[in-house]
Amino acid sequence: MTDVTLVSEQPFGEGGLVSRLYQLKNGLKVLLLRDPSAPVFAYQTWFSVGSRHEREGKTGIAHLFEHLMFNETQNLPHGEFDRRFELAGGNTNAATWVDWTYYQDDLPASELALAVSLESERMQNLLLRERQVETERGVVISERQMRVDDDVDGFMSEELFRLAFTTHPYHWPTIGWMQDIRNLNLDDCERFYRTYYAPNNATVVVAGDIDESQTLALIVKHYGGIGAQTIPVTEVIVEPVQTEQRVVRFRKPVLTDKILMGYKSPAQHDPDHLRMELLGEILIGSASSPIYRDLVIEKEIFSSLGGSVTPFRDPGLWEISASLHRGHGADEGLALFDQHIAHFVAHGPTAEQLDRARARMLTSFYLSLKTAHGKASSLGESQTTLGDYRELWRVPQILRSITVADLHAVAQRYLRPELRTVVIAEPSGEASDEDEAEGDDDGAEA
Repeated sequence: MTDVTLVSEQPFGEGGLVSRLYQLKNGLKVLLLRDPSAPVFAYQTWFSVGSRHEREGKTGIAHLFEHLMFNETQNLPHGEFDRRFELAGGNTNAATWVDWTYYQDDLPASELALAVSLESERMQNLLLRERQVETERGVVISERQMRVDDDVDGFMSEELFRLAFTTHPYHWPTIGWMQDIRNLNLDDCERFYRTYYAPNNATVVVAGDIDESQTLALIVKHYGGIGAQTIPVTEVIVEPVQTEQRVVRFRKPVLTDKILMGYKSPAQHDPDHLRMELLGEILIGSASSPIYRDLVIEKEIFSSLGGSVTPFRDPGLWEISASLHRGHGADEGLALFDQHIAHFVAHGPTAEQLDRARARMLTSFYLSLKTAHGKASSLGESQTTLGDYRELWRVPQILRSITVADLHAVAQRYLRPELRTVVIAEPSGEASDEDEAEGDDDGAEA
């Protein structure tokens, strides 16, 4: 097929499957994985644009545009896109993140032509009018009010990144600042669409019960005539080194203190990223983890404790969230938490801790690849965030190679007080209905 070039291919695990990356003349990347184990397929379109590509005063436009993409096109009236997918027995959704925006469709194997037709239509023929922009702006404003302004956890998350990042675009939330959402206009949206929703800024990922030749032919037919655009070069912004701990406190409608903290952590392409994930799994990832076991189960200082390392293209955070039991404050909880961190930095993990945590992470990795949707999502994120879908298979390789000494060194590099930002919510005396309900269910605290 002269209109498409095979760029690379790689075995997908050890089950005989092969993932292949193709590229059309207009720059569109097509990532295919034939998996006939079930008569379904996942069709995903990953655009290399997210909130990090925005600028001050225009935050939230990537997320607003995700909503706009489900509206009218030149050949589809409003609501027709979702209706056709539902009639075909499928479902569709989307998500916006800091580094990407993606659109997902899950369908029976017989409906491949439908997915190609509809997704190519909205990539090139979306209609943007004042009415659509105002309608979706209202939806996003309501979403922000519910998930951030009126939600303590959402508010704390936004404050953590606002405080932890002073220069990098990770400073602002993906949903955008409220004032910016209100000020975005039709011209902003049209410019954004013409710039970033282009074939040379996208990867179409299809995984499942497909015929590769037929899939490629359909994609070339429907996407081949879409023109490439000039994509702005992503500015490389290096966040200044944090030199002291940052702590902020808020009075909020909660029954007990809440803590959200973040240690500066490596970018997703850095081998230290997986080491940090493994470190977090050791310390708080299960009921047998030392910090979780001590502070949640045995001492009952925390009522909940969890964490994750942000999967960002640039350095991000190891986020840890905790809620305190009644009678225990944030300062007490932090002091006890810090004792565990100091011990880990001084001594590192045991071989047994490493082996158990590694086994849990490998199990989670392979379970995430069981479905066509999981396969497509993992391939698409690796291609878009890391620049190469084949990076996906470095995950088990790196995990299996990590040693006790590796984790000890990573702890000493990153688990330093001056690299931490802490957000604390203390009871204002007016607990929310949700917190009241949680309190009523907590028999130990009655």
